[in-house]
Amino acid sequence: MDKKNKLIAIVGAANVLDDPKTLEAWSQDESFVPARRPWFVVRPQNLEQVQALVQWANETHTPLVPVSSGAPHFHGDTVPSVPEAVIVDLSGMNKIIKIDRRNRMVYVEPGVTYAELAPALAAEGLRISTPLKPRPNKSVMASLLERNPTQIPRLNFSLPEPLRALGVVWGTGDVAFTGDAGSGPLSLEAQWQKNLAQIDPKGPNATDLMRLMTGAQGTMGIAAWASVRCELLPSARSYHFLPAEKLESLVDFCHQLERVRLGDEVFVLNAAQAARLFAASPDEIGSLQEALPQWMVVVGISGAAFYPEERVAVQEKDLQIMAQKFSLSLLPSLPGVTHAQVSQALYGCSQENYWKLAPKGGNQELFFLTTLDKAPGFVATVQAIAAELKFPINDLGVYIQPQHQGVSQHVEFNLPYNPKCEKEVAKVKAIFEKASAALLADGAYFSRPYGSWAAPVYNRDATAKHVLQVVKNILDPNNVMNPGKLCF
Repeated sequence: MDKKNKLIAIVGAANVLDDPKTLEAWSQDESFVPARRPWFVVRPQNLEQVQALVQWANETHTPLVPVSSGAPHFHGDTVPSVPEAVIVDLSGMNKIIKIDRRNRMVYVEPGVTYAELAPALAAEGLRISTPLKPRPNKSVMASLLERNPTQIPRLNFSLPEPLRALGVVWGTGDVAFTGDAGSGPLSLEAQWQKNLAQIDPKGPNATDLMRLMTGAQGTMGIAAWASVRCELLPSARSYHFLPAEKLESLVDFCHQLERVRLGDEVFVLNAAQAARLFAASPDEIGSLQEALPQWMVVVGISGAAFYPEERVAVQEKDLQIMAQKFSLSLLPSLPGVTHAQVSQALYGCSQENYWKLAPKGGNQELFFLTTLDKAPGFVATVQAIAAELKFPINDLGVYIQPQHQGVSQHVEFNLPYNPKCEKEVAKVKAIFEKASAALLADGAYFSRPYGSWAAPVYNRDATAKHVLQVVKNILDPNNVMNPGKLCF
């Protein structure tokens, strides 16, 4: 039996695609990673089919590239790095397995998106902390596994939060449950019958196998389900903005805000990023940017369960006192931005035309982790490089998201460009490469080393690279899981 027929035997003929149009669509993304066409695209429907695919890949030494989010993709991790790779499209595994209101947990398959999960949780009076205005077809599991920053730092107890336990098919083809889910039978239903909830990410014993899957870009295995921690859905909300002409003016305030865990959503934007985030349409971005302050802290305050309005009122009073302490103005709104636009930005998904692509059709992200006191220096570095290469400084979007209860900061730069203009593409690519090297040399921590970041990041730490390769050889001895990514 040839390889295609074997794939058909595993997932069915309708779920094995090799037409030129489909393969071309999967051959590249929005990043600068070189294009490469996959051999097939397969769409498994359950854990058993995923396991059979991984076992087949080991038998035939065929590379697999797991993907669960819809297009567009941005970081090169979904583009094959080697010939004759098979894309494992998990979007068809899109069941919300269970919502556990009592334990505030939800169990999802990899194809469940933010647009699908939010209303299902809201019906149960729950929500999860999300990235900033995610794509409607963005996989919840993929986002959490790749440690995309979430908006509520006080609930971000670790970088993968609110991800807890996983059902994984390792690169060997073996199935395992991580966290306290691994202490019982390999069946969620059997565990639920024993009144077990898969809440603790650690286990069995002191191990934390879930961490091996986070930031791994699909190089260790394929996650078939995840348990995700939820929070109560607020019944009272308010939004507040603290403007400043310079980022440095906001650093001490943000330190204090994060230290006392005040507010829910907390992040910093410059005018360019805020205009793209809040604009009702692409046509409004330019005029809105002119009306907005150069820098701002955005703070969302909410109250749930008992006395929600009183909770909001108390926090608003504390926020006002703190703003006065640091000589900052506290605004209830922004010029040209409605309450509905703010609510959509903080709690909703993007429109089909993804908001980061709205200005020009293309966007290159440059992001890393650092501490808040160092953020202004990194911003100055990227601005200087952009100016040197004649990129319009006013087009450079900056987003700073506190993570891990404010211990670290996700600092992100967005460079919009017209993908049909070769001159603009070359300019943004040059800025991306030069700025990445300069930031890495200055101490920026690229915790998610996609594409060209991987080699310089891992070459700086030979011990960590060796340890990861040892782990990879245990979990994926035939190197069939997304080879060519990270240090593999």
